[in-house]
Amino acid sequence: MLLLPESARVACWLNAWLAGRHGADMVIDGVRGDQALVDFSGLEDEPLSPALLLGALRGLGVKQASVALPVPGDPTGLGGPAGFNAEAHDAGEAVLCHGPDLGLLPTTISHTTRWTASTAHAPAYMADVSTADRELRDAVRIAANELAALDVATWNPEVADGLLNLRSPASFSGPTTFASASAAQTAAAAVRCRMIVALATADEGGALSARQAASRRQLLASLDRAARAAIVAACSSLDGR
Repeated sequence: MLLLPESARVACWLNAWLAGRHGADMVIDGVRGDQALVDFSGLEDEPLSPALLLGALRGLGVKQASVALPVPGDPTGLGGPAGFNAEAHDAGEAVLCHGPDLGLLPTTISHTTRWTASTAHAPAYMADVSTADRELRDAVRIAANELAALDVATWNPEVADGLLNLRSPASFSGPTTFASASAAQTAAAAVRCRMIVALATADEGGALSARQAASRRQLLASLDRAARAAIVAACSSLDGR
């Protein structure tokens, strides 16, 4: 089972509602997911439930939701201001609501997720799904060739198997929706790529020299960047193209 970042999953459900693909009841359940409690603060005097959130977003004129998955040195999906970007970097993710300049930051403890709203700008540019998928495929091809040269199968066969099975069918954990089958496939491949990066990063490989290890870390960072951008594109799209 594959696990989407919480912000990516919520952005998918909000876009399904904004595009009219699903009704409010299904979207409310989707936003809640498997959490016992989900609420949204900073929009009104009291925290809002997922049901009340939809009405508030409609009243604010939200047109689209997008996800941000930043890491140090790469603010993927963010558009500012600096204060929100810093908080999103700390959280590792965020949802951007296009139109009213609104951002949502999650804090999850056990089975409770609390979202805090504040001023945030939509990113100036987001790749479409087909472009992000193509760039991810290119990054995977480069990574596979370089890791093969380092004999990855010898020191971490899980990484090699992951690369070989990247496009095989898989299911997401929890209620998930996408705008198209291609967006779902792109998101699945991207989540798998991030799992591969985590596995490879955790094990440097005993036969690697310091120079080889540095090159491999740079390679994996490029793959992770392409994977995060692909998740952003797949989960932020209203039409799935």
